[in-house]
Amino acid sequence: MRYVMRARTVAGVVAVGLLAAACSSSTTTGGGSSTTPETSGSSAGSASGPAAPASTCVQDPAAAYAAQQSPESLTAALPEDLVSSLDAAVEATLPDVSAPGIVAGVRTPEGTWVKAYGSADWAGTTPMTDDVHQRIGSVTKTITGTVILQLAQEGKLSLDDTIDQYVEGMPNGDTATLRMLADMTSGIASYTFSSTFTDSYFADPEQVFTPDQLLDVARSLDPLFEAGTQYNYSNTNTILLGKVIEKVTGQDVADVFQERVFGPLGLTGTSWPGESPDLPEPHATGYSLQGSGTPENPADATFWNPAWGWTAGEAISTVRDLLVYGRAIGTGQGLLDEATQTERLTSFPGEAGYGLAMGCVAGWVGHTGELPGFNTSVFYDTGSDTTVIVMANSDIASGDCTESPVLPDNPTGIECRSPATRVFVSLSEALGSPFTPPPLA
Repeated sequence: MRYVMRARTVAGVVAVGLLAAACSSSTTTGGGSSTTPETSGSSAGSASGPAAPASTCVQDPAAAYAAQQSPESLTAALPEDLVSSLDAAVEATLPDVSAPGIVAGVRTPEGTWVKAYGSADWAGTTPMTDDVHQRIGSVTKTITGTVILQLAQEGKLSLDDTIDQYVEGMPNGDTATLRMLADMTSGIASYTFSSTFTDSYFADPEQVFTPDQLLDVARSLDPLFEAGTQYNYSNTNTILLGKVIEKVTGQDVADVFQERVFGPLGLTGTSWPGESPDLPEPHATGYSLQGSGTPENPADATFWNPAWGWTAGEAISTVRDLLVYGRAIGTGQGLLDEATQTERLTSFPGEAGYGLAMGCVAGWVGHTGELPGFNTSVFYDTGSDTTVIVMANSDIASGDCTESPVLPDNPTGIECRSPATRVFVSLSEALGSPFTPPPLA
């Protein structure tokens, strides 16, 4: 979870949360919520959020909500010429990707394509397979945000409630609303900004952090700005939304996510690990330069405990489940009614940016996610009914990165990118709907 504070402008918002696995400092934890951006009424309450340019990122929200999924999208293979283009795009990108393995998936109205590349470990002893389970990091934020929108839709809360109505003692607690938590304008600092947290985490990355412990760290940090006036990607925001979910429903988030998202969408490969560091089989080995990792010897972060990410970054999924889920958050189908989904798809500031727990660039809506060892990209193109998923078993950036550590054989002369983002950008170009993130440090 690595994000620096920026004003809520196109340049500052696009990266944070969209491309969470971008270049970052090795002293902060990875993007189950990250800390450096790669660029990043009846439904959800009646009052508007902070002033922002009119949202134009999704050209036709009504059409996105009404898009009918073709039977072929689920049962047919993509045309051979398109598969060749997609495969060539990935193959051409792999030399510039700092990860031993990649799993990519594309679903259009014409069919579905899924393929694994490289290895499940850096020794090359085990081929990567397309059925691996992976920590999806900040993609979890879209799940948490979806449930908050469902509860608002049902009248069980309002997005304009302040967080102190649910959780006491937070900075900006009496002015920061649930809407501001969801769109990252609350001004509440991320607990990952605190060396109290990062020093403890990296000293023992297998330890368990409870949500209350994370919030205690956040309470010790001064507000970054007056609520609703700027943008800053903060993992604390989504931890707080998780606490709201539990207070309103009276249930653990694990049960809520299963009942409201995983179950209805049939996501049988998606799970909530809780305080367990385990990953379902099969899974790849995940590598990181964070913590004890060095460019000459990346850390094996496969079983670093994910509890520190909780509702900001803890979920596990597969490429096939994410193909279903990515389309669902893009259309709202199976999750939200039309009014609520329309509010979500018009919550982005201007032509690109971060809205209600997801981001948008050029009509692509979704999120990236990163926990140490893993990097995931989940995006849906609202103009063509296309979902693209990329999973990488590394969170190591490559290219001209001025802040992130890189591998000894790091390619130069290209922009700094996280593994999944680099591959996703290439696939979007092959699909004829380029996703162009802003330059990175």
